Amino acid sequence: MNKLQDFMISRVRVKILELFFTNPDEMYYVREITRKAKEEINAVRRELDRLLGAGILKSEQRGNRLYYLLNKRYFFYQELQQMISKNTGIGRKIRRYRRKLGSIKYVMFAGRFVRKKPVAQGQVDMLIIGDVVLAELSNLIKQEESELGREINYAVFSEEEFEFRKQRRDPFIMDVLYESRVMVIGNEDDFAERKPPTV
Repeated sequence: MNKLQDFMISRVRVKILELFFTNPDEMYYVREITRKAKEEINAVRRELDRLLGAGILKSEQRGNRLYYLLNKRYFFYQELQQMISKNTGIGRKIRRYRRKLGSIKYVMFAGRFVRKKPVAQGQVDMLIIGDVVLAELSNLIKQEESELGREINYAVFSEEEFEFRKQRRDPFIMDVLYESRVMVIGNEDDFAERKPPTV
C-alpha cells in the first residue's frame, strides 16, 4: 500500500502532520503531541521546529505553555490535507481493505468532508462506485463513525448506474461533479467524463 512515508523521510513528521490535519482546528503543546504520536520528545521537538520553519505550523504562547497549530495559509495546505485524508481514517481503511470490499472503480470524498465541514442536506461525504460488498463497507463506515462521533453520508452505485446517471445529467450526480472532491481510488478525469452512450 502506498503511504505518505514513501516520500516523507521522517516517520515522526508524518505522525505529527496526520495528528494536525485530522484535527485541523485543534492546538497542542509538545507533551500532548509526544503522547499522541507515541514518539520520543526530542524527535517531536526537532520535527516541530522544522514544520514551524517551513510555515506549515504556527505557535502561540498561552500562559506558560507553547501551543502549535496548523497554518491554514500555508501554500500547500490543501494538497497536504488531501494527501492525509487518503492516508488516515476511512481513506486508509478503504485502501487497506479494498479487496474485501469487492471490485471498486472509484472512491470519492467530498471536499467538505476532507475539510471537516458539515455537508448540506442531500449531499454526500463519500461516493463509492463499483461492485461493492455492502456489508463489509457498512462495517468500515460504522467503525469510522464511532471514531469521528458523527454520521457519514455515503452513496454506492454500480459502474453502469453511475455512467447512466452521468449521461442523464442526474441532479444528484451533477451536484457531486460540480463540488470540490478528493479521489481516494480512481482517476479524477475518468470519474468526471461523460462517456457517449453505448448503442
